[in-house]
Amino acid sequence: MMLGIIFGDYWWFAIPGLILGFYAQIKLSSTYRKYSQIGNAAGLTGAQAAREILDHAGLSDLPVSEIGGHLTDHYDPIKRALFLSSENYSGDSLAAVGVAAHETGHALQHKAAYAPLKWRMMMVPATQFASYAWMGILILGMILGSHFFAKFLGVAIGIFAVIALFQIVTLPVEFDASRRAKQQLLQLGLIQGRESEGVSKVLSAAALTYVAAMVAAVSQLLQLIMLARESRD
Repeated sequence: MMLGIIFGDYWWFAIPGLILGFYAQIKLSSTYRKYSQIGNAAGLTGAQAAREILDHAGLSDLPVSEIGGHLTDHYDPIKRALFLSSENYSGDSLAAVGVAAHETGHALQHKAAYAPLKWRMMMVPATQFASYAWMGILILGMILGSHFFAKFLGVAIGIFAVIALFQIVTLPVEFDASRRAKQQLLQLGLIQGRESEGVSKVLSAAALTYVAAMVAAVSQLLQLIMLARESRD
């Protein structure tokens, strides 16, 4: 309701992001479900594949741990540790190996001081703050009245721009991690050539969710900018 009041005639800006986000989630769910039922020829679990890649990269001291939840897999650059959801930690499917390898890709980026990853890491605190602050600023401006709303809207745009920039920077980080993952899996012989297609489809479906998040953020930023232009007229 509040968003409708704030954005008014510009609600339609959100449609592309909503549609793409909905499609991306369906695509990821169906693709992951399909390839989580197909085992890899080597019989490796996600944890074993991750361990092989990390050890080969000289990161034998980087732990690979199991974590609860569905697709909660992630690399923590602060703890310098890899966390795999139970289904991917102990699963030996193409999906499990692909997701695990993708997360090791972030560890390899960290070791190589990959610039976009460094930028994203630096932006995390500001993005976390911005995620809560921008809407609060808008609501406060509405409460204080039209005279203050235009000024507060400008501040909100600046804050939300941080969120949009974070989503933009995230894209090369995720795509590069997937590239590294497929490269390592093939070079180390962890998957066979014919299995590469399945892994690629899983990683591409996951990447689409980041594209959707970026489109949604940029669309919302455009909504705010258009609203600011209208308020000045």
